[in-house]
Amino acid sequence: MMPATRIAVATLMALLTGYGEAAPTAENRPNIVLILADDLGFSDIASYGSEIQTPSLDALAATGVSFTNYHTAASCAPTRAMLLTGVDSHKNGVPNIPESIPPEHQSRENYRGVLSGNVVTVASLLQTAGYHTYMAGKWHLGKARDELPYRRGFSRTITMADTGADNWEQKPYIPIYEKANWFADGEETTLPTDFYSSEFLVNKTIEFIDSNPDTKPFFAYIPFQAVHIPVQAPQEFTDKYINTYEQGWHVLREQRQRQSKALGIIPSDSDMVTMSSTNDWDKLSADEKRFHAKRMAVYAGMVDAMDHHIGRLIAHLKAIGKYDNTIFIFSSDNGSEATGGDNPRSIPSRIGLQLQGYRNDYQTLGTKGSFNTIGPSFASAAASPLAYYKFYAGEGGMRVPLIIAGNAISDRAKLNNAFAYVTDITPTILELTSTPAPIEYFGGRRIEPIVGRSLVALSRGEIDQVYTEDDFIGYELGGNAALFQGEYKIVKNRGPVGDSEWHLYNIVTDPGETKNLSDAMPDKMAAMMEQYHQYAHKNGVLEVPANFNGTIQVAINGLRDRFGKQILVLLLTVVICSVYYALYRGNKDQAP
Repeated sequence: MMPATRIAVATLMALLTGYGEAAPTAENRPNIVLILADDLGFSDIASYGSEIQTPSLDALAATGVSFTNYHTAASCAPTRAMLLTGVDSHKNGVPNIPESIPPEHQSRENYRGVLSGNVVTVASLLQTAGYHTYMAGKWHLGKARDELPYRRGFSRTITMADTGADNWEQKPYIPIYEKANWFADGEETTLPTDFYSSEFLVNKTIEFIDSNPDTKPFFAYIPFQAVHIPVQAPQEFTDKYINTYEQGWHVLREQRQRQSKALGIIPSDSDMVTMSSTNDWDKLSADEKRFHAKRMAVYAGMVDAMDHHIGRLIAHLKAIGKYDNTIFIFSSDNGSEATGGDNPRSIPSRIGLQLQGYRNDYQTLGTKGSFNTIGPSFASAAASPLAYYKFYAGEGGMRVPLIIAGNAISDRAKLNNAFAYVTDITPTILELTSTPAPIEYFGGRRIEPIVGRSLVALSRGEIDQVYTEDDFIGYELGGNAALFQGEYKIVKNRGPVGDSEWHLYNIVTDPGETKNLSDAMPDKMAAMMEQYHQYAHKNGVLEVPANFNGTIQVAINGLRDRFGKQILVLLLTVVICSVYYALYRGNKDQAP
């Protein structure tokens, strides 16, 4: 049977029955644990080429399917909205994080940055189908009472509603927030004094599961804060990597590329580029190298700690007899985060951190009260062997790990290089749980249809692709854009790292996006550009203003929302003057 025919047959079965041929019965429907890391790079776990120790995730990969060509949005909220609904981000109300939407777009209903009422979450569908539904972690899809996950299908929740927050205490990590907004079952809550985010979220998940000892299956969604900034980890995890990164980001990027090839994650003859935002490690002083190596050691420790706590959850499910009937889905919301620069100890940076009650000295980096990032150079290494990172539409921003494991999937490690997209996760969960997808209405209201496709038959090796050569998947976020079709991708990345020009790549043979084929394949380029325009028109994609800068827009929107327009002008004036003074004094002090 031809691949396209097999896809059609599998799709028809799903439409007619709500699940595939091997559908579970009502009595043995599987539990689903959906785990989402935050800002985890493509090669940040060992089974994808990392030096970081991730035995729990590696164990899942060893008995499941690891997808090597899976893509998300390049920023958190749009990914989360598509992950939970199967609907494109421009149709579900979250085309960008709300903090970054320019004022020219904010009057449009599909540009609010909050999960729309015209979509239904997979949690709501599973809850209606008789599942217990739990969430513990970052939401970032709205924080008004009716926008929280407790009102979007989750029966028990502990929720951090913002872009991020401190991992050691209930504290905002950037000044656009007055406080860290945490909610328990839809009500504001206070964190415990011994809080560490990864440990706490797994503790709450275990508590939720144990609170319902009946035989009903459960769906547990665990969106970790790891490894979003501030990058923080318990000292014992950081210490494991304190000497690991002394050779720098160039060496690390090359090491991970070699390991990814050895594991079969990428083609053995593929190449990679050196990002223009990567600094020269050899030009750094010994003290600078030592500090940067510690930054990355904390990052590795944070990944390791997350994996450790995932292992605690797995051990608990085994202990209570629920592991064998549980399917695990693990991924990241986008690629690695380059925020923080490669000079985080500059005077302006330190002033900004002090105003927030943070420090970034070497000795305590990563511990309570410290603020850590890895910057663009190590972010490129975390995304190795791919180009770009978070926010950009390059593979390093969009291609992330995806592991699906459980008895219903496989009993041995398998790699799958078929293209898959974040909107595929909801239909995959629906098929695994024998839950029909709504066609046009849910709860008495008209809803947007699911556009993703189930990966179940692909995971079981029953088909080779879920998307045919004629299918195309469009994408846009903050002016960065892409369209995928078969083995090919057209992509545009704005400045300051990109050139704002469209490029064409074969991302199967060239996942590092090193060979621009637009001149060699002009007909293919033109056809895919036309398809992108169709996608943009159909989904209501708006052009960003010419001077749009996401980081600056976050600051403007956030400070305006917190302080109001008049105080915003005063605050921006003070900040500009303070930075100017710090730079002037710094230069003067260093003058001979």
